Amino acid sequence: MPGSPAVPVTPAQPLAVQAVVIDLDGTLLDTAADLADAAAAMATELGLPAPDPERLKTYIGNGVSRLVKRVLTGQMQAEPPAELFARALPIFERYYGQWVSRKSRPYPGVVEGLQAFRAMGLRLACITNKAMRFTEPLLKDTGLYDYFELILAGDSLPEKKPSPLPLKHACAVFGIAPRELLLIGDSLNDTQAARAAGCPVFCVPYGYNRGRPVEELEPDAVVDSLAEVARRVVRA
Repeated sequence: MPGSPAVPVTPAQPLAVQAVVIDLDGTLLDTAADLADAAAAMATELGLPAPDPERLKTYIGNGVSRLVKRVLTGQMQAEPPAELFARALPIFERYYGQWVSRKSRPYPGVVEGLQAFRAMGLRLACITNKAMRFTEPLLKDTGLYDYFELILAGDSLPEKKPSPLPLKHACAVFGIAPRELLLIGDSLNDTQAARAAGCPVFCVPYGYNRGRPVEELEPDAVVDSLAEVARRVVRA
């Protein structure tokens, strides 16, 4: 469970950091439509009903394998029959690989925020649970790739969020302490990873937190956009 906020953060008392790490799905990019299309095509090929697009948004955040399992079972943690999952996963990956950026777009304020962070001299990383084979083309196709000095996907390290390992790795790459690295995300995976790593964490309210309000996660701040984050941080 998320712990108490690590630091008091208010507009009048900005957070001093040296690096900003940002989640992908539901934070940088609205990717739900492309994921839903791939899930629907997978289901049709398997002779199953397509998932409701709004419900599918609650399935996003733990990587493609878990998303496919949720589509197959209609439950967050249930396991489908192994044979069905073995058939379904490559079908989903085939469709999603073709459509990864067909409808996905940056959220309002994302580009402005990234430009502001870069102008402030902050180091930037993207950390996602999405596999690198989808992450790189998605960031490139949407024009965000070149903003990031470091990109860590769900298969880049032995563990992914909510493990603190990706954040600790980013701190090591940047040569900074965890308190100097801000994570911006939209879900429980992000707050759990940040708390375990000792990093401050801001959450956006528009993402894919399993349909739950992000205020329940007790982040250090809830921010409307990355552009707002840029107004609430300073370079340490």
